Amino acid sequence: MKNKILFLFFVLFQLSFSQTKKDTLIAVPKHLAASNKSFSEKKFYESPESESADGGNYMQFDVTIPLRGNKTYGEIDANGNRSDYWFLPDGIGAKFGYGIHYNKWFGIAATSGIDWLGSDKLVAVPLYANFRLSPKVGEETRITLQYGIGKSFAIGRGNLMGTYQKISLGLENTDGISLFVEINNHGYKLRNNIDEVYSISIGIALVSF
Repeated sequence: MKNKILFLFFVLFQLSFSQTKKDTLIAVPKHLAASNKSFSEKKFYESPESESADGGNYMQFDVTIPLRGNKTYGEIDANGNRSDYWFLPDGIGAKFGYGIHYNKWFGIAATSGIDWLGSDKLVAVPLYANFRLSPKVGEETRITLQYGIGKSFAIGRGNLMGTYQKISLGLENTDGISLFVEINNHGYKLRNNIDEVYSISIGIALVSF
């Protein structure tokens, strides 16, 4: 009788141990799944490493409007109209670039286009390398800093060629549309002097990755 009781106790112990081991094995995948979910929900803008490396080509098209100071601000003309604008449009510019990027954070593109500056009576074709740095500052917003350097070819001025530089700062949304402020410079060597033309512009750009 005593042996039967011991045998029954041993069987119950084995069943209990097997059930505990089974529950433990089932719990492990759930724990790993929870860990993976937590990792996937991290915000991209916290760190560039939180998104897998993704590089490729991109295109960028932008339009700029150069501005000049309004010298007649506050004055009233012969028709009784008051000049209320600090700045006035002074031309137009358009550029197109094609290049490569890494994670949409860093990019470099070969870029060209045309600039018309009314006050300076200048029409020029810049050809330059454009570098962009665009980290995320929110779930749907990037701040974009761009710097370009290259050559400027004046149209209608013979073989006049010079240097070109530009820098811009803007905000970009998830659709690749950005608004920015830009400062650029066309520099030409005339005889022994360098004639430099500066402009401040506002612009809109469309970037396609």
